[in-house]
Amino acid sequence: MLKEIHMYLCIFFLFAFGIFYELSQETSCFFSCKPVLKQFLMPKDVLTQGRSIFFLETTDRLQPPPLVLCSVESAARIYSDRSIIFFMKGLDNNTMASFKSSSPSLYFLSAMKNIFLFPLQMDILFQDTPLLSWYLQVNATQEKYWVYIISDAIRLAMVWKYGGIYMDTDVISIRPIPVANFLAAQSSQFSSNGILGFHHHHWFLWDCMNDFVRNYHGDIWGNQGPYLVTRMLQRLCNLTNFQKGEDQRCHNISFLHPQRFYPIPYNQWHKYYEVWDSRPDFNVSYALHLWNFMNHEEKRNVTIGSNTLVENLFKAHCPITYQSLV
Repeated sequence: MLKEIHMYLCIFFLFAFGIFYELSQETSCFFSCKPVLKQFLMPKDVLTQGRSIFFLETTDRLQPPPLVLCSVESAARIYSDRSIIFFMKGLDNNTMASFKSSSPSLYFLSAMKNIFLFPLQMDILFQDTPLLSWYLQVNATQEKYWVYIISDAIRLAMVWKYGGIYMDTDVISIRPIPVANFLAAQSSQFSSNGILGFHHHHWFLWDCMNDFVRNYHGDIWGNQGPYLVTRMLQRLCNLTNFQKGEDQRCHNISFLHPQRFYPIPYNQWHKYYEVWDSRPDFNVSYALHLWNFMNHEEKRNVTIGSNTLVENLFKAHCPITYQSLV
């Protein structure tokens, strides 16, 4: 009798394991084979580990240019074990259901198994943060730099609420960032906010949000962004000039050397669009910020066959985007 019971139990567990395996295979296919079904997922379904990589589109644009696509694709490749979240203001239920035909580039992004596209719902995002009262009172139509200001606010709230890394959409990832709580130095004693990473509910971001509201001056470009995180860091730390290639550390925050993300400074941004006699390897960099803000007037693009630095970066770090250009 006991032998028969053992046999039936073995058969049951083998059967159950088979069902579990099939479901796991279908789940894998759900993310990689049927990308449009991702619209049924909510941010809370994928923002559970505090390790996501965030990108933002604060305009209604639904046709991202190649550099944006490359930024998101390169992050998805480098951080293959993390969720890549692209919040887009122009997305809603209707646009998400039809972007296979209306926005092929977005459909291509969603086809990568760890990339998720979500509508940007700012009233929900700012809930339970110091930024909500400011957001409900500010008149966006009167703000000269609104697109930048709202982006500055969102990245603080988003990383504070969920934890992870925020990157601008002109940042090409080339290797993993090895620290969790960090700011990116643009130069000695000055911090960028184009790339930053913190644990869920980190006190520094809460303090930054409070300062955002208390010292709000929307008519000064960068006051709510890089100048804000710089002045907050300076209150905490005695920032000095960087020595060689070493990062700085203050409390539990790493202030990463400019070479990590800005080996080409903003006033030399055009070098990305030039041919180099000897191509740099960027062997101490984690990502490259291409300064698209500086490129607004000239609108330089990736030119196929040009052998420029940016073309070679596309080939190496976002090959699907590059092939779409070809």
